[in-house]
Amino acid sequence: MGETGYPKTENMSTMLLKAFEQSNKEVYSMVSDVRFSGSTCVSLLTYGRRLYCANVGDSRAIVIRQAVNGCTAIALSRDHKPDDKDEAAVIVANNGRIDSYRDQLGNQIGPMRVWLKHEDIPGLAMTRSFGDSMAARVGVNAVPEIKVFDLTLEDRIIVLASDGVWEFLENQQVANIVWPFFAQKNAEGAAEALVRASFKRWKREENVIDDITCIIVFLDVK
Repeated sequence: MGETGYPKTENMSTMLLKAFEQSNKEVYSMVSDVRFSGSTCVSLLTYGRRLYCANVGDSRAIVIRQAVNGCTAIALSRDHKPDDKDEAAVIVANNGRIDSYRDQLGNQIGPMRVWLKHEDIPGLAMTRSFGDSMAARVGVNAVPEIKVFDLTLEDRIIVLASDGVWEFLENQQVANIVWPFFAQKNAEGAAEALVRASFKRWKREENVIDDITCIIVFLDVK
């Protein structure tokens, strides 16, 4: 144990790293073809007031804190995107390429993606994931980024969600959607409202709809 009574951070990090490594191995063994298939992951481990957040890819976790005039959202994880300087450097160092889709005139379309250096595959819009063996050839990996947080007495809600939620909704917008349900003690209602709001934004912005998955946790910090 650490001097604060919590497990040592390095021990928890080692455990989470091993868990993600094993999960990635299981993805490869269970799925018949993971060349262009994979998954992001965001996870939280709690020990008293301490949170250990581990993530790969662009699923995200936030904590919603009570404020004077409502609530405020605080990110618990960082998205692993190709337009992030540090993430892009890993891909380039592994002989990969960062670029967006290009139209016939060479104009950029959409977000930055991961490609093989001399082939227009796989076009992955994240730099870390489980599976995705083709992208793994150029540095995409399942090594989680681990962050440690201590909850406060004002923290009320945790939201974990896939990219389908965060694509068109900012952290504070998500917080504002689920916040009224805390007083009602209705976590299921909060989740349903968030999924509906995300679905509506996708219908407004795109012709397709990405995966929309969320978990809502109501807190009682003491």
